[in-house]
Amino acid sequence: MSGTGRLYVARVIFHATVLLVAVCLLAAQGCGKVTIGGGGPARYGKLSGPNVVKTARSQIGAPYKYGGASPNTGFDCSGLIQWSYNQYGVKVPRRASEQAKAGKAVKKSELRHGDIVVFRISGRSGIHTGMYSGDGRFIHSPSAGKKIREDSLNTDYWKRRYVSARRVI
Repeated sequence: MSGTGRLYVARVIFHATVLLVAVCLLAAQGCGKVTIGGGGPARYGKLSGPNVVKTARSQIGAPYKYGGASPNTGFDCSGLIQWSYNQYGVKVPRRASEQAKAGKAVKKSELRHGDIVVFRISGRSGIHTGMYSGDGRFIHSPSAGKKIREDSLNTDYWKRRYVSARRVI
């Protein structure tokens, strides 16, 4: 093989190796998939259910915004959950229907601060999510024209619509 041919083969091998390393690094980082659990620096302190609740609670009074997922735009129900966990480096799915399957199932009698509570309602997706905040209460972004608030799971409205709960931390 000539010197030019060997140089060509060496370049091909080099570029293939770089590409393979890049693909492996992306796969190791979970590129393109949702990660449940740790990762990333905490912006609001130590990761714990009560701290995640405190972060969600800091948004009470913010407006509902369909597709919203930040204090700048407002939040829809799943955007509030995603944003609150993201402040601690925890990535949860964006859509309520995906949050309803995230982490592991939790019995209603075993709810802890920060658990995702899932309801079946009418509307775009039919699924609504909130964050359990303790003492039979949850924080959520209800619907258009309303603001983020804390409600009781024990009202007739929410009791009839409760489906399940999920624990992601």
